[in-house]
Amino acid sequence: MVLCGAWETELCMGNYLNPGNAGFAEIRNAEYVDKSGLIELVNRTIRTPQKLSCVSRPRRFGKSFAAKMLCAYYDRSCDSHALFDDLVIAQSFTYEAHINKYDVLYVDMTAVIGEVGTKGLISHLKGRITEELLQAYPNIDTDPGFMSTLANATEVSGT
Repeated sequence: MVLCGAWETELCMGNYLNPGNAGFAEIRNAEYVDKSGLIELVNRTIRTPQKLSCVSRPRRFGKSFAAKMLCAYYDRSCDSHALFDDLVIAQSFTYEAHINKYDVLYVDMTAVIGEVGTKGLISHLKGRITEELLQAYPNIDTDPGFMSTLANATEVSGT
């Protein structure tokens, strides 16, 4: 365990798979305006035909903050109750049903492009995410392609 300011956070599992809650804990340690109502909107779409959500905002208006909040809330590799118990989402009837119950893939495109450039971006992401999925779920079938690998990991994990 890592102590991050006033929030206790857990080490993340990987760079892409289950990044933990340290990013959101860092945000909560600064002045924070509660935007956790967004989680309720996403919760309502889980296991429905509208299951895909797009968090679209203008440049410099909090997309990374929202992504870190969503990661911390859903990531099954950590316990994020201390980060959310005093926020709006904690009042929702869906709060306990979804907090820390799912595998999360988090990709910060700016960081990845800074690391590998744009030429090998897709193959790099596919390779690294597949490696992390295989560490978490050694029995998943990684053939014939990346989308099948993701589907197989979802089936094996039960999320």
